[in-house]
Amino acid sequence: MLRVLISPRMLAFHALVLLVIPSFIVLGQWQYDRSVLKSEAVALQEANLSAAPVPVEELAQVGAGLPREDRWRSVTATGTFDSEHELLVRNRDGARGVGLYVVTPLVTSEGTGLLVNRGWVPQPPTSTEQPEVPAPPAGEVTVTGRLQFSETPENTGIRVRDGLPEGQIMLIDVDAIAGTVPYPLYGGFAELTDQEPVSDPAPERVPVPEVDTGMNFSYAVQWWVFSLIAVVGWVFLVRRELKDAENGTAGPPASGSGPDPGPPPSTGPRTGPPAKMGA
Repeated sequence: MLRVLISPRMLAFHALVLLVIPSFIVLGQWQYDRSVLKSEAVALQEANLSAAPVPVEELAQVGAGLPREDRWRSVTATGTFDSEHELLVRNRDGARGVGLYVVTPLVTSEGTGLLVNRGWVPQPPTSTEQPEVPAPPAGEVTVTGRLQFSETPENTGIRVRDGLPEGQIMLIDVDAIAGTVPYPLYGGFAELTDQEPVSDPAPERVPVPEVDTGMNFSYAVQWWVFSLIAVVGWVFLVRRELKDAENGTAGPPASGSGPDPGPPPSTGPRTGPPAKMGA
């Protein structure tokens, strides 16, 4: 039996099982960890969205990144929109397809700017054509918005491109934008949720994205089920090989056993009279 279990075919199968089962377990754990992280992100998002708005200076600082625990917090700021330094962010989804975000700095009375994503506008027919963008209201404005941290290729998966039309960008990179305006900027930016006075017309407001955590957990369960199937299959095949080996050791019946087959047929010449050839 040991010889059966260490045959070349079985050794190859054992090696495959030893490789596959740990891999499936690791993949399942990876998907489970992703599910946990997404669940924590959703819990943070829901808690911060339900918190009361606070002045932007309580959470954001000039020249500093926005802490992740403050993402989705609502802040208020009062100032005037700087339309001259308005930017359009390419390839962003809206209710009517792919378009652009409109990011306009709001300059406060202290002289500090807050980048405000005023919303989404449709993509023009050609990439070089400028879209129609509703102008922000003139004069003093009070805005309320959800804080977001600065965008990078790492946290968005968006690749930066060169050769874009003037005033258009791929990422809301606060540090990069800070080098193009004549005033300091708060870290992070705000997605507009309310404004006084209102704009009419106005860009389409950016909705809160839905995060699905169920898929990662179901993937984790699937990988672990595959691991169990591999173990059961391994046990089944080993038992079948052992059973086949036992059946193969049974030889033919022992000599002299069984019923007497009788005398062998005669092969000598006939001694009787010859048969008649006709009637």
